[in-house]
Amino acid sequence: MLVSTETTSSALKGAIQLGIGYTVGNLTSKPDRDVLMQDFYVVESVFLPSEGSNLTPAHHYPDFRFKTYAPLAFRYFRELFGIKPDDYLYSICKEPLIELSNPGASGSLFYLTSDDEFIIKTVQHKEAEFLQKLLPGYYMNLNQNPRTLLPKFYGLYCIQSGGINIRLVVMNNVLPRSLKMHYKYDLKGSTYKRRASRKEREKACPTYKDLDFVDMHDGLYFDTETYNALMKTLQRDCRVLESFKIMDYSLLLGVHVLDQGHREGDVNIVDGKRTVGQKVLYSTAMESIQGDGKAAEALTTDDTMGGIPAKTHRDEKLLIFLGIIDILQSYRFIKKLEHSWKALVYDGDTVSVHRPSFYANRFLKFMGSRVFRKIQRKSTTQAN
Repeated sequence: MLVSTETTSSALKGAIQLGIGYTVGNLTSKPDRDVLMQDFYVVESVFLPSEGSNLTPAHHYPDFRFKTYAPLAFRYFRELFGIKPDDYLYSICKEPLIELSNPGASGSLFYLTSDDEFIIKTVQHKEAEFLQKLLPGYYMNLNQNPRTLLPKFYGLYCIQSGGINIRLVVMNNVLPRSLKMHYKYDLKGSTYKRRASRKEREKACPTYKDLDFVDMHDGLYFDTETYNALMKTLQRDCRVLESFKIMDYSLLLGVHVLDQGHREGDVNIVDGKRTVGQKVLYSTAMESIQGDGKAAEALTTDDTMGGIPAKTHRDEKLLIFLGIIDILQSYRFIKKLEHSWKALVYDGDTVSVHRPSFYANRFLKFMGSRVFRKIQRKSTTQAN
C-alpha cells in the first residue's frame, strides 16, 4: 500500500485538507452557471511547495501537486445535496480527519470527517477513471431522484508526491459513529464463500457477510409502508447500476439495537462532544427511502440519527442504517476475466461476480426476502 508509516499517513491527511481547502476556496471566485458536458472532463492542477507560493500557503509536508477532477460538476452535485462551500470546507478542514480501519479487501484507506458527514477513500487508478466516465449519466440519475441508497460522490482528487499518485473520492458516510452499531454486514445476495473470516470475527466490531446474517438473524421486520419504500428505492438503484453494467456492489448494513443502546447509556457522545444528526440533504437512511420528504424530516432526530425503525422477530426495537457501496469495480473492464475462470471451477450462479442483470435480481431477491421483511398484521379471525 502507498501509505505505510504513521508520519506518511498524517502527511496525507494534512495534504488532503490543504488541497481541498485550496481548490474549494478557489472555486468560489468562479461564477455559477449550468454544467456543460465538457465540465465533466476538466482536470485542474495546483502545485503546493512546502515553502508556499504566491497562490498557496506554506506547510510542513513534502511538496505535492493536487489535482481536482470536474470541479464545476462536483460543485453542482454538492449544491444538489445542500452542501454549501463553507460547510464542506468546515467538515473536511476544521478538525483532523479520523482514520478508519478498513474491513474491505481493497487495501483502500478510509478517513472520516470529525462531524461524521463525509468519508474520504483512496481509490485505484481504474476506479477513478471509471467514476469520471460514469459522472454524466450517474448524476443525470441523481438529479432526477436524489433519494437513493447509491453512494453520493462529492469530489474526486489526486495527490502527487515523490512519484506516487494517491487518488481520493469524497462520499457520504453511511454509518454514524455516534451510535454504536451492534451488528454490521456487507451483503451481496451471494452465498458462495460469503462468511466473515476468522480474523474479521476477532475484531471489536466485525463486518459480517451474507451467510453470517442468515445464521444470526431471522430477518429485519418493517411496517408495510417502510418495507415498500425501502424495496422500491433498492429496485430503482439496482436498475441504475445495471444500466451502467455495474455489479459486485454490496449493501452496507448497520444494526443498532435500541434496548441495548439504552442499557449501555448511548447518548451520542463521541470524543467528549455531543453529536448532532447529519446536515446534508437526503443523507440519512430514513431520508434516502422516503417518497415525499415530509415524514423524513419529522423522523430525523438526534436520537435516531436518521436510522430506519425496525424490529427483530422477537420484537426487539432496532434502528437500521444502510447504503450501497463498492460500485466502482466496473464489470466490463475488470470483472470479465474473473468470471471466465471462476465459472470453470464453480457453479456460475453462486459466484458473486455475474452478469449485471442476474446480479441485480439476485441481490434484490435476497434483500427483499431474507434480510428485510414485512411485519405481518396479526389476523383476528381464528382458523376453524
